[in-house]
Amino acid sequence: MCGAELSALPEGVQRVARVLREQGHPHSPVMLDDAARTAQQAADALGIAVGQIAKSIIFRRKSDDAAVLVIASGDRRVDEKKVDALVGKTGRADAEFVKAKTGYSIGGVSPVAHAQPPVTLIDRELFRFDEIWAAAGHPHGVFKLHPSDLERLTGAPVADVVQPPA
Repeated sequence: MCGAELSALPEGVQRVARVLREQGHPHSPVMLDDAARTAQQAADALGIAVGQIAKSIIFRRKSDDAAVLVIASGDRRVDEKKVDALVGKTGRADAEFVKAKTGYSIGGVSPVAHAQPPVTLIDRELFRFDEIWAAAGHPHGVFKLHPSDLERLTGAPVADVVQPPA
């Protein structure tokens, strides 16, 4: 991606693209025609299984008001008790908190390039897939990666953080 292409992208996508490029990630963000605010919308737009969407869920840690980012497989529900056991008691994060801590609006939270580094956990269920897609800082922006790339890009541990499939 050249500089001119990058400047035409929304600011959040530009931040993600810069970090991906700096980290030597082989895939640049792409912009979808339609918004992909949910894992299902993103999967439908990309023609992939919903589990291949690496959704970014933000919680608010009660002890220090830190953002806790859980990157979970799109077909799984995050188990807050499992998250709390790993990082301390958390609560829901409202849109204002998410924007202030990450620099992104809900529906476009990327796993990388946050305004303030979050406490991050990666759902082990993502490793069922060879290829996954994550939000790139905007509801229309996504980028392709392998689950192991999340570990490299975020430095976060892989953990059991989701409810068992129904």
